[in-house]
Amino acid sequence: MLFLLASARRDGNTEQLARVASASLSLAVQQRWLHLDDHPLPPFRDIRHDAGSYPQPSGHERVLADATLEATDLVLATPLYWYSVPASAKLYLDYWSAWMRVPGLDFKARMAGKRMWVVSAYSDEDPAMVQPLIDTLRLCAAYLQMEWGGVLLGYGSRPGDVMRDEGALERAGRFFHAS
Repeated sequence: MLFLLASARRDGNTEQLARVASASLSLAVQQRWLHLDDHPLPPFRDIRHDAGSYPQPSGHERVLADATLEATDLVLATPLYWYSVPASAKLYLDYWSAWMRVPGLDFKARMAGKRMWVVSAYSDEDPAMVQPLIDTLRLCAAYLQMEWGGVLLGYGSRPGDVMRDEGALERAGRFFHAS
């Protein structure tokens, strides 16, 4: 399982909730954790109508592309920022457009059948405010014919708040076993 951390805050509420959920996984499940801020990507340039294909990924882009393709399950641990995903997560998803057009990478075909999970912390009193984030990620998964594992939500405005969200912690313990 690849856990991609998209928060601008280290060990924030979303990451804490993802780690609680991951603790319930069997020791046989290999986990890889990558913080998107540790693998910065340059601004995405859409060249598909100019060049038709993209060059092979290199550097941080190669690390993220390879890790994504090697995983059977992709867990996007992304807090709710302005009713959607943080900039690092959006940029990572933009690069999917490039990876689908890299000769020999077969990104779209290789993503089909993988499972996408989402872990998110939100700070609004109304959890329905997370729906745009969920819709964005569910549509991305559907486009690549990925299975949808589900969404684990927890309330967390200030650092550590999610660890007091008893409902979220209970759901976290069974999250990866619900599908």
